Amino acid sequence: MEQPLIEFRGVTKRFNNHTVLDQVDLQIYEGEVATIVGKSGSGKSVLLKHIVGLLQPDKGAILFGGKSIYKMGKKEWNRYISGVSYMFQNNALFDSMTVFDNIALPLRQTTNLDRKAIEERVRLRLEQMELGEVEKKYPSELSGGMQKRVALSRALATDPKIVLFDEPTTGQDMIRRNAILSMIADYQKRFGFTAILISHDVPDVFFISSRILALSEGKIIFQGTPEEFETLQHPFQHEFVQSLEELQEHLTGIYSKRNFKVRYQKILSRERPQESFVAGLFTLDNFEGICKLLGHTTGQMVLESLGRYINKHFGAVGGFSARQSRSEFSIILPFSYLSEAEQILRDFSMELQEEGLRIIQTEARIYRDICFEFAILAGLAGGEFGAKEIDRIMDDARENQREVARVYCGERR
Repeated sequence: MEQPLIEFRGVTKRFNNHTVLDQVDLQIYEGEVATIVGKSGSGKSVLLKHIVGLLQPDKGAILFGGKSIYKMGKKEWNRYISGVSYMFQNNALFDSMTVFDNIALPLRQTTNLDRKAIEERVRLRLEQMELGEVEKKYPSELSGGMQKRVALSRALATDPKIVLFDEPTTGQDMIRRNAILSMIADYQKRFGFTAILISHDVPDVFFISSRILALSEGKIIFQGTPEEFETLQHPFQHEFVQSLEELQEHLTGIYSKRNFKVRYQKILSRERPQESFVAGLFTLDNFEGICKLLGHTTGQMVLESLGRYINKHFGAVGGFSARQSRSEFSIILPFSYLSEAEQILRDFSMELQEEGLRIIQTEARIYRDICFEFAILAGLAGGEFGAKEIDRIMDDARENQREVARVYCGERR
């Protein structure tokens, strides 16, 4: 069995007579994106502070690679803590320091690297994070999204094994919130660090998370995948998710994946078995390439516009849609047959090529002098209510995907 990278065993923490963490057991594995969810004041930040040693538990143990961090010698502790970085919710950049000096700060304070080695490390991060043109600027001269990239660059300067993100999207609008989450996911894949997030952004954060850990009344009541969390039968799940997740998904304004399934189940419960329907899956191909070339904010704007366009077209014929993953949308056409759904898709494809792509580019503020490329894939699969799990039908639709539209260098193809 895989050994956890970080493990809490029976961790209890009290402040005066108030128990914040109550015999917490949790596991975080190397290379994953683990998101801790819970109400305000539930102890999420307290949990992170235990990982970096700012707090010690009253009871229990915290293990790194199977060894208690409080039984480490000085050298071993220094090796451990140097591999942990913290990205603050307000970025915590120093306004009096340039971008270069902000990123260099942890290297100067926590390593024995000489000046040349530090400069080489910082320039590498600047290049990797596409910040080379702003290295001499001050944080106040940068956009909010660029400040986030500088803060993440600083967190990654020491090549950490673990990066802690404390509410990284606080105070951001829907587009920028998803752009920040997309940025975290992309750089986590690129650099391979283990990411531990505290977030309220349900369901948006689910699209980048490997595992969800739910903290309620001082206890971890759930550890598992986002899909498993959505089906959790517990008062916390219903109260927390319903209080934070509106009927419509934040970014696109269409159904969240959870409410998409709820609506499907409602239709299933009142229809005769073997009543036919068609499921569809749409993918924004090269989504990561769009984010890399045009920025994560623009990538999210393209995604938002595409989601609205899909919902408008298929909603007009009685369908309903949802955001399925970071770059996928799903639809259901109730009481439909595959042949008529294929004709609807052909009409959609033609309309998308004729005007839809232009609308998406305009809404995402993509200008023609920028050379970029993306495609939209679509696939359909027929089903009967009650005959097969909806997720399996969506898998069939994914296998049937083909290209229905493409943009290259700002021109439709």
